[in-house]
Amino acid sequence: MKLYHTSKSCLVLGAGAAVLASTLFWSTPLIASDYSISGESNTIFRMRRTIDDKKLLPAYEYLHLNMTDNRSDGTGLSLHIGGWGRTDLGDSPTSDSADGDVQYAYVTYRAPKDNTAVTFGRQFVSEGVAAERIDGLYLRNDFLYGLSASAFFGNSVITEPGSAVQNQGGTFVYGARLSQSNKKYYTVGLSALKGETENNGKYREEEGIDLWVHPLQQIDLTGRSTYNSITNGWMEHSYLVTYAPLSSIRIGADYAEINFKDYLYNMTNPALSVINPVWNANDKMTAAGGSVAYSGLGNLMVSADYKYYSYDKSGHANYFGGKASYSLPQSFVVGGSVHRMDGVVDKLCYNEYRAFASKKIGQADLTLDAINVNYDKKINGVTNSYAVTGAAGYEVNRKLRVGADVEYSKNPDFDREVRALVKATYTFDTNSAAEGGTKK
Repeated sequence: MKLYHTSKSCLVLGAGAAVLASTLFWSTPLIASDYSISGESNTIFRMRRTIDDKKLLPAYEYLHLNMTDNRSDGTGLSLHIGGWGRTDLGDSPTSDSADGDVQYAYVTYRAPKDNTAVTFGRQFVSEGVAAERIDGLYLRNDFLYGLSASAFFGNSVITEPGSAVQNQGGTFVYGARLSQSNKKYYTVGLSALKGETENNGKYREEEGIDLWVHPLQQIDLTGRSTYNSITNGWMEHSYLVTYAPLSSIRIGADYAEINFKDYLYNMTNPALSVINPVWNANDKMTAAGGSVAYSGLGNLMVSADYKYYSYDKSGHANYFGGKASYSLPQSFVVGGSVHRMDGVVDKLCYNEYRAFASKKIGQADLTLDAINVNYDKKINGVTNSYAVTGAAGYEVNRKLRVGADVEYSKNPDFDREVRALVKATYTFDTNSAAEGGTKK
């Protein structure tokens, strides 16, 4: 199984984290503690054909392991390791018939007070402007008067072959966030992130503000704004406010603005390394909308929503419609929705219809979901695009669950496409106590 060089470095880092964790777990004084080992295995088989008629039959294995030790003095230590592997049973989409990656491997120490935590290893950091997977160190602590601070540094983890960052050998990234909050009413955070190449050149330099405001019990406001100091432009503004005048009514409004030139500049998320055709590198998107949901009709919920999209270079579009669903807890759900997309290009002029249902029968559950998109004008000769998905799952016991789903679709890119997935999930856990703890 091939692991890209960032994953190879993490094997060393993960091994070091495991050795460090083991040393700390077993060398500390014997005091009352409660430790556990848990994990989850997901085995997945996928089946589909590509547009060039390749038959893909990849088999995946995702494995997650956790070890925790919570002590009576309030301290805690935990080890987390996760990774995946893939082998192709049919045609391979790339030159490699097998692949794999270490997703995370880190040790966390938690102090008994001030929400103090130290994490070392491969981890995902989400602090203000930062949403990074790094091989490095993360620290956080709470102080007086609602002040909190966090900091991190390490190497960015990019596992996609051929990505811009990986071709440069990765980047050294570091950053921090300072926040002040009142747990009942608000949190305001200021954060910054900087990335450097191997020759100490600037790669990324971002600053931002994030906030949560709760002035009344019925109102919540969340949002963030991020600035790119290298391109000297705002990357994004994103804000959402919700208002619940009654327990059965929920009203929401949102606003978002993205400048793609600034937002995508040296982005380390592989999913954004290939720009969507609707995006223009110098384009700007503005989106604003609202929704209202009502659940005061017993088991029936109805909602309506509207969204306006505007692209400086690609035109605008309006998306609006409604949804209704009826549910009985632990029994079944049925519903549907109707939406209209009205834009200035043919691909954004269509009616969208969806129907869905799910039913639980003992330890089994069944789901059916169908969606139809009816274009005003033919797109690649297709007026009606649709997808029908059926899924079934069965809980063999508390630890083992198996499931499968099949999707049949037709769209402007595929005349007929069939996708299938079979999944088995197995979980395990062991809980023990020592020196005054209670065995579970």
